[in-house]
Amino acid sequence: MRMKKLLVIALLIGMVFAGNAVNAQSKIGYINLSQLVQLMPETKVIQSSVNDYSKQFIDQLTVMNNDFKVKAADFEKNKATMSDAVRTAKEAELSDLQKRLQDYSNDSQQKVEARSAELAKPLFEKMRAAVAQVAKEKGYSYVINTAQTDLIVSPPGDDLTTDVKAKLGIK
Repeated sequence: MRMKKLLVIALLIGMVFAGNAVNAQSKIGYINLSQLVQLMPETKVIQSSVNDYSKQFIDQLTVMNNDFKVKAADFEKNKATMSDAVRTAKEAELSDLQKRLQDYSNDSQQKVEARSAELAKPLFEKMRAAVAQVAKEKGYSYVINTAQTDLIVSPPGDDLTTDVKAKLGIK
């Protein structure tokens, strides 16, 4: 029984040392992907395209909102002279307009976000490929995105930003 315990302890110690040896070989680099995205020339083109696409929705929302405001003002101005049936019908109409306005706004926002993601996908793929290539060339096993994680200690030598910018042709 005592021999089994010694064997288990020896095995555990061996695993710890083996784990430390593997960890010693792993290099961890970091990069701020948000910052990199802002530096890429494609970002401006994507943003311009998304803005143009969203303008059509903004224009329609403006027309719908103005229509709602006119009808609401007319209702407030004339509701004292309306019969109960007319007032109820006008309230229902305003409620329906408001709901349609909100639904259109939500739908528009989803469409713009989907278009933005669709246009940005190749950019992110290009960026990730460059990061992976630099990490492989430099011998990094892991690369952390500092835009999503605060690094408390980060040696300048492990910042891959300059190398990835060069790989992407960004100055």
